[in-house]
Amino acid sequence: MNEEPNNPFPDQPNEPENELTKVQEERDTYLSGWQRAKADFINYKKEEFARLGEIAKYGNEDLIRELIGVIDNFDLGLAALEKSGPIEKGIYIIRAQIEDILKKRGLEKINVKPGDPFDPNLAEAVTEVESDKPPGVIVEIIEPGYRLHGKILRPTRIKISKGQS
Repeated sequence: MNEEPNNPFPDQPNEPENELTKVQEERDTYLSGWQRAKADFINYKKEEFARLGEIAKYGNEDLIRELIGVIDNFDLGLAALEKSGPIEKGIYIIRAQIEDILKKRGLEKINVKPGDPFDPNLAEAVTEVESDKPPGVIVEIIEPGYRLHGKILRPTRIKISKGQS
């Protein structure tokens, strides 16, 4: 006599192995989805941290741009002074302090000088002048340029040589 256990649900198989396999597959699907979601969240956190770092790094860019104008005005005023008395020395000290504060915040002056070849990534040629220098060489610095953490805030404004006529 063949003894089969009574199955109260005839339309469902009475095989525990099939049920276990089905539950394990479902578990693996959920686990895989959770792991992907966790990895996505970790990547999101890293990207947000980097983005917030960039915001903090360049958050004072507008203020620094305005202070560059103040430095320019100091330079113009100092160029007009002919004496080197205590007032003039005080102005030099104030200008140097402002420049030091800006350097600590990541500002650096773009280092180009007369005689260097023109580099459009660093300088803006305002005009060309006749010169004994070869064409495309910097003749005069009109206004210094600045970088903030490597990003050009203001290119150096220059005159370049167009050669001799």
